Amino acid sequence: MLRRREFLQASVVGAGALAFGSAFWREALAAPATAGPGPYGPLQPADANGIMLPAGFRSRAIAQGGQIVPGTGYEWHVFSDGQATYRTDDGGFILVSNSENPPDVGVTTPGGGGASAIRFRADGSIADAYRILGGTSVNCAGGATPWGTWLSCEEHARGQVWECDPTGRTAAVVRPAMGIFEHEAVAVDPDGRCVYLSEDNGSSGFYRFTPDSYPSLASGMLEVAKVGPGGLVEWARVPDPSAGSTPTRNQVSGMTRFNRGEGMWLDSGIVYLCTTNDHKIHTYDTRTRRMDVLYDAATFADPPLTNVDNVTVARSGDVYVCEDTHDSDDPGLDIGLITPDREVTRFLKVTGPEHTGAGGDVRSELCGVVFDPSGDRMYFASQRGFVTGVIYEVTGPFRPARAAPRRPAPRREPGLRVYAPRRITTRALLRRGLPVTILTRGAIAVSAKLTADLPSVRGRARSTLASGRRQIDRAGRSRLRLRPKGPSRSRVARERSFRARLTVVATDASGARRVVNRPVRVARTFRAPARRRRR
Repeated sequence: MLRRREFLQASVVGAGALAFGSAFWREALAAPATAGPGPYGPLQPADANGIMLPAGFRSRAIAQGGQIVPGTGYEWHVFSDGQATYRTDDGGFILVSNSENPPDVGVTTPGGGGASAIRFRADGSIADAYRILGGTSVNCAGGATPWGTWLSCEEHARGQVWECDPTGRTAAVVRPAMGIFEHEAVAVDPDGRCVYLSEDNGSSGFYRFTPDSYPSLASGMLEVAKVGPGGLVEWARVPDPSAGSTPTRNQVSGMTRFNRGEGMWLDSGIVYLCTTNDHKIHTYDTRTRRMDVLYDAATFADPPLTNVDNVTVARSGDVYVCEDTHDSDDPGLDIGLITPDREVTRFLKVTGPEHTGAGGDVRSELCGVVFDPSGDRMYFASQRGFVTGVIYEVTGPFRPARAAPRRPAPRREPGLRVYAPRRITTRALLRRGLPVTILTRGAIAVSAKLTADLPSVRGRARSTLASGRRQIDRAGRSRLRLRPKGPSRSRVARERSFRARLTVVATDASGARRVVNRPVRVARTFRAPARRRRR
C-alpha cells in the first residue's frame, strides 16, 4: 500500500473534520424532524442532464459506464456505486468509485466489478483514470480510511472487504478478518481506533471491527450490536467472522436486526446508518454508545425521503442522502438533505426514462454522494442510468462550514495504571488466576478480561478465558484475579502454550473511558534464564 507519508498527504474528505460533535447532535436529535424548503429553495426545471437543481447550481457528466472517460484512454466501469475523494500534492484530488457489477448480468468490463479512480487537476479538469481493484464482484458502498486508502465492499453472501490504493500504485489487499457477509458500507473511527460496518440484508447486523494493531486491518475482533433500553449499545463478539457454517448475523443470540443496512458515514463522533426497507436514518454516538433515529419516514404524512441509501455529511453539517428507488407517485430519483436543525428537503431530482425507465418502472438508483476536498463540488452516480451507469458533478453555492457551538472542556481520561505478569504457568492460571493490580486516581468502574486465539479451537476464533468487574470508589490500589471457569478451564488445560491478551476498561462517572491492553504468555513450563559465567 502507500507509504505512511503518502497516506497523510492523500487525506480523505469527511473523515470527521466538521466541528459539531456528539453534544450538538444529542440536542438536535431531541427535536422532531420537519419538512421544509431547505437552505437552497425550490428545484428549478431539469437541465440538459435531466437534473432538477436549486437556483445557482449546475451539473455535468463525468464518466459513463462502458465509455472512455473524457481526456483519458480508460474505459469506465459499469454500475458505479460508493465513492470517496482524496487530496493530491498538486492541489487536485482523486475520486474513487466502486462497480456493483454482478457476474451474471451480461454486462462486463475488464476485471468484473472492483473499483476505478479519476484524478482531477486543481481546476477540476480530468487528468487521468485507471483501475484500482479487479477480480471482484458486486462492489457496493465501501468507505475511506483516515490514512488514505479505500475500503471496497462486496455485497454478496461471501463478500469481503478489500483495501485499495487510490493512486493505483500498489495492488489491493483483502481483509478477511473484517468478516464474510453481504458487506455494504464502512466508516472508520480514528478516535475509537475501530471500523463500523453495515450489511445489506433484510435481517442485517450493525458491526464493529477493532484491529489488533490499528491502523492495520490484517487482524482483529469483529463484534455485532445489541441495542438495549434507551438505545444503549452492547457489543458482542462474532465467534466465526469467516461464516464457515453459519452467517455472521445468526451467530450471536439477541443481536439487533436492522431492516437492510446500507449507507454509512462517520462525522464528529456520530455514525449515520441508513436502513432502506424501513426508510430510517439511525445515529450512533461513539462516545455515549447510544443509538437514536435522526429520520423516520413513518412520522410524515408525505415523507420527503424514502428508501434512504448512501449518505454523506457536508462541511455545513448538512446530511445528504441518496434514495435507492423513486416514488411511483413522483417519478424521479432524489438526493435529499437534512440540516443541523433537522429540516428535511429535496436537494436534487434526476428525471428522464434513461434513469427511471419507460413508464416509470424503476431501473436505476442514486448512490455514492460525496464532496471534493474543497467542499465546492458534489459527486454522485445514477447506478444504471443509460443502462450502464453515469457519474455526475454538481457545482454551486454550497453552504460554508458552520461555526461550531461552544463545547464543554474535553473530558479527561480516567487515571489508570495496570500491572500484570507478562507470563504465567497454566497451573497458576487455573489455580489462582491472573493477578491484575490497578492504580486509579479517582472513582471508576473497571472491567477486565483475558482473551486468546487458542490453537485447539477450530477457526482460531478469539475466546474469552476469564473476566471480572469492580466498582472502585476512591483513588488507590485494587486487585482483580482473572481465573478461567467452566469450559474455558479445560480449553486452557489442553494447550501447551499460547499468547493471550489482557484488556482493562475504566469508565468514570462522566462516561469517559480508557482502555489498556497487555500481552500475556501462558505455558505449562518456562525455562529458567541461563546464568552468566563469571570470568
